Amino acid sequence: MNDQQDHDFTGEDLKSAVAGWSPNRRRFLSVAGLAVGGAVIGTTAAGCGTAQTGNSTGSGTDAKGRAGAAGETLFVAGFQWGPPTNYNPFAPSPAWPTAGGQSQLIYESLVRFNLLDGSLTGGLAKEIQEPDANTFVLPLQDGTKWSDGSELTAEDVAFTFDLAKQTSLSFSTIWNYVDSIEATDARTVTIKIKAKPNNPGFVKNVLAGTLIVPKSYWSKVAADKITADTNLQPIGSGPFKLDKGDQTQINLKRDDAYWGKDVFGTPAMTTVNHPIFKSNNDGDLKLESGEIDVSQQFTAQIWKMWEDKKAPVGTWLKDKPYYVPGNIPLIIFNLTVKGLDNPLVRKAIAHSIDYANIASTAMSDYSDPANASLIIPTGYESKFYDSAAVESEGWKYDKDKAVEILEGELKAKKGSDGIYVLPDGTKLGGWKVICPTGWTDWNTALEIVAKSAQAVGIGITTEFPQAPTWTQKMQNGDFDIVMNGYSGVSPASPWIRFRDALDDRGVADVGKRADWNYGRFKNADVPALLDTAAGAASDDEAKTALSALDKIYREEIPCVPLMYRPLEFYEFNQNNWENFPTEENPYAPPMWQGAGIGWLFKIKRVGS
Repeated sequence: MNDQQDHDFTGEDLKSAVAGWSPNRRRFLSVAGLAVGGAVIGTTAAGCGTAQTGNSTGSGTDAKGRAGAAGETLFVAGFQWGPPTNYNPFAPSPAWPTAGGQSQLIYESLVRFNLLDGSLTGGLAKEIQEPDANTFVLPLQDGTKWSDGSELTAEDVAFTFDLAKQTSLSFSTIWNYVDSIEATDARTVTIKIKAKPNNPGFVKNVLAGTLIVPKSYWSKVAADKITADTNLQPIGSGPFKLDKGDQTQINLKRDDAYWGKDVFGTPAMTTVNHPIFKSNNDGDLKLESGEIDVSQQFTAQIWKMWEDKKAPVGTWLKDKPYYVPGNIPLIIFNLTVKGLDNPLVRKAIAHSIDYANIASTAMSDYSDPANASLIIPTGYESKFYDSAAVESEGWKYDKDKAVEILEGELKAKKGSDGIYVLPDGTKLGGWKVICPTGWTDWNTALEIVAKSAQAVGIGITTEFPQAPTWTQKMQNGDFDIVMNGYSGVSPASPWIRFRDALDDRGVADVGKRADWNYGRFKNADVPALLDTAAGAASDDEAKTALSALDKIYREEIPCVPLMYRPLEFYEFNQNNWENFPTEENPYAPPMWQGAGIGWLFKIKRVGS
């Protein structure tokens, strides 16, 4: 029923997410009514039970916005698909907006990442100072406070990271790369980075992604209860406070005492509301009508909203692919499976795949055809992308080339069922490629993969288990081919994506849980190249090492990119709010997390 939303469970995320898998963002519940300060008119037709977001004035370009309290509210969609059970940023499945990778409305990070240029701008900290190669100094912004009025100090920051020493949290891996994180005075945090392994980019990534919490509350929670605490009355530092949350909605109220108003300004909206919808279709319809102002969900053929129906809906780009790429969903081969352990077989599969069909059909033209690289060729990562090497060394959709490899290089012959068999008797088929059921864009992509492979004589079929089953099979190596994405664009990319795909250090054998490198790829040259790239003193030095890693990747093909996917979907309707950032008005990136919060302070009420 639903399309895969915004998150590909990868690397560090799986450490915290899988143990307590929740259908949040994957399943849809029937809901009753929604009330936001009297702005909302009950429910839709009797028996439908879908939340309402207030009166819409229509979807034409002459719309004047909503009246009353609804007009002062920013309605968002695409993050919450069930009743909130906790607002704990350390929990496996926190409710919006307290999960990582969401807008920092309640909790904030020290710095904020911009996927367009890779920069880190100030959050709770003014900046990251680097007095020497192994030290980061982060001075806090003036006047940082918690929503209860108490002072937010460097001690809170040090305490937050120390929690990741006491219990396994999504950011515990920072301690692999730092010796200390200390409050050197009340307003200054000093971090000592390890000389070996040296990885300042990964440290910056964690600093940008970790939400800082108050020591006053969390010091009273036992270490073994950190991830289980419900935190139903969160004390944060962000521009909004939790008002209420139930089976129909999560509602936030603006904190007019927000410490950051002198730094970032004051949001124009007094309320931010996330209705909990029954289905993606409900969210799409209300985005089109203007009852939802901004959305983060996969919406097939979104351009029809403005081309056919003339709704004032927009995305970052006016034309295809409409969104900025930030992830590379791919198929990962289990290299312990006979036949798939042969790189020439994997190369034949790579040539068999119709990438353009995946981009246009599965991804609604939101992706260019995927290339033979673990580096995203546009945006921040493009400076590391070697187009000439990809062209000369890579693969493309070419059925004849696939057959040439099978028959010419592998000396395989077709059996009576039309599936090739190697000279040693290994049949190139009977393999299943898996991803979760209901992730329709991924399901469609894999149907194309299977059909493409079968067309050249390789026997691949699809299987779509429930998400928890997929996760367990993927981690334990209990699969033939699995679809997932490794880490998206971040301060640590593309290094971290190569680590996820190629590094066998710390990866358990098949049958035991792995948090990256699910195919169990091994290459003796990879660790040193990864360490060189991680500790590189310049982009040129990093590119040299990353290019060598990409060459190994193309030669051995442990996985194959299928599409480029946005880090987050970003779409808006300008019936009630305007001045959303776009490529033509790029004052903030098309993000919800990190530096994307900048647009929340700049959009304006229509007619104001």
